[in-house]
Amino acid sequence: MTTTDYRQVAATGVSTAFGTFGELLQGVLPEEDGDFLVTLPVARWSTARFVLDPDQSEVVVEPAHKKKALRLAGMVLDDAGRPGGGALVIDSTLPEGKGLASSSADLVATARAVANALGEPMPPRRMESYLARIEPTDGVLYPAIVAFHHRSVRLRAELGSLPPMTVVGIDEGGAVDTVAFNAIPKPFTTADRWRYAGLLDRITGAVARRDLAEVGRVATESARMNQVLRHKRSLEPMIRVCEDVGGLGVVIGHSGTSLGILLDTTAPDSGSRLAAAAQWCQELEGNVTVFHTLSFQ
Repeated sequence: MTTTDYRQVAATGVSTAFGTFGELLQGVLPEEDGDFLVTLPVARWSTARFVLDPDQSEVVVEPAHKKKALRLAGMVLDDAGRPGGGALVIDSTLPEGKGLASSSADLVATARAVANALGEPMPPRRMESYLARIEPTDGVLYPAIVAFHHRSVRLRAELGSLPPMTVVGIDEGGAVDTVAFNAIPKPFTTADRWRYAGLLDRITGAVARRDLAEVGRVATESARMNQVLRHKRSLEPMIRVCEDVGGLGVVIGHSGTSLGILLDTTAPDSGSRLAAAAQWCQELEGNVTVFHTLSFQ
C-alpha cells in the first residue's frame, strides 16, 4: 500500500488491558538488572479506543492528562510510517497512583488499540520495546501471573495462574509517581537480595502447585520488606486483621498506597470472612474496595 492509499484509510481500533492489585512480590535479585516484581492480575481494566484520521496532523487524547498514552500512540504511528493522526480515548476503572498498574494498563491498551486500527500485530516483545522508552512498566501485557523486570521492561518468566481470590483493599490516601519511586536507590543488602531470590523461588513453586496459603505468606513477607522503601502505617494492623479473619496474607502496592487482605474465594465460609475483613478495614482506614483476581487458562 502506498502513502497515498494510507491517507484514504480511516479505521478504529479498540482494546483493553487488566490492572493488578499491587504485586505479590517486588524487590531486587542478586544479579545485574535485578529489579523485579510478580503480578497479581485483577478484574479491573483500562480500555483504549483509537480512531485513525489521515486528515489530522497529530493525535489527541482524552482525558487530556494521559500524556504517556498520547506519546505511545505517536510512537506506534511513526514506526508504522503512517501519516496523519487521530483520536485516542481511554476509559479506566483503575485509580491512578495507588499501585494498581493503572498507567501500565493504559499503555498496553493503547498500543493494542493503535495496532488494531493499523491492522498490524502488536506481540509482547514489540510492545515491551515501546514501553521501555516511556517508563517502568508492570507485566500486564501477559495473560498470566508473571515475574517481570519492570525497570528494563522485560519478561522473566510466566508463572501460571491461581484459583480465584478476593482482595479486601484499603487506600492510605495520596498518590505515588511510579517513575519517581523507581528512581529511589534501593537500600537492600546482599543478604536482602538473596532473600528476594528465595521468595521468588517460593512463589514460583506456589503458583505451580496452586498453593494459595504459600502465596499469601510470600506476599506478606514482601510487604514487610518494602517498608524501608515506602512505609505503610496500616500494614501491621492489616496483617493482624488478616490473621483474625483467616485470610491468606496481605498484598500491597509496593509503589502505591494500596493494601489488601487476600481471601480464598472458594472457601466455604468466604462470605463471612469477607464481611468481617471489610468491617475491620473500614474501621482501620475508613474506606474499603473489594477486588477479584483473574484466573487464566
